[in-house]
Amino acid sequence: MPVNLEIKVKVKNFDSILSSLKKLKAKKVGVLHQKDVYFSSAKGLLKLRKEGKSQQLIRYQRNEKGKNRWSDFEILELHQAHAESFLRNLLSCEVVVEKERVLYLYDDTRIHLDKVKKLGNFIELETKVVSTKKDAQQRFRFLVNALQLNPKDELRLSYHDLLLQAVKK
Repeated sequence: MPVNLEIKVKVKNFDSILSSLKKLKAKKVGVLHQKDVYFSSAKGLLKLRKEGKSQQLIRYQRNEKGKNRWSDFEILELHQAHAESFLRNLLSCEVVVEKERVLYLYDDTRIHLDKVKKLGNFIELETKVVSTKKDAQQRFRFLVNALQLNPKDELRLSYHDLLLQAVKK
């Protein structure tokens, strides 16, 4: 199962981050419009990600209380247009997260500049483990420092959890 190391930080705007990404020569992949439909799951989180015409079922587990946010995940590509209605007939929908994501890549790290509907602006880093966790931590820490992210500002919640909290208020 793939593993990555993650951080999520709420930001007012992306200006300084964009400047740092330019200095790092990070590769801009593009702008993605994503709809994540979260379903009730006894173990971890389960979401259907809809992006353009593609759909993926993503299951992941992450210890939000650990020193580092290691995430184990699996992705299943779906090729049926009616995947959402099919899943809604089987499972309870907990929340829908809609976002515009600007995706950058740097040395096996996905950098997401997210504008999340009803929540605001966030940066997320996802550093993939390609050899060892120690190597991933080093690459991850380099980017956290290069992008001037303060680990004390880290949100240890998924957009799923943040949106559910916002709805309860």
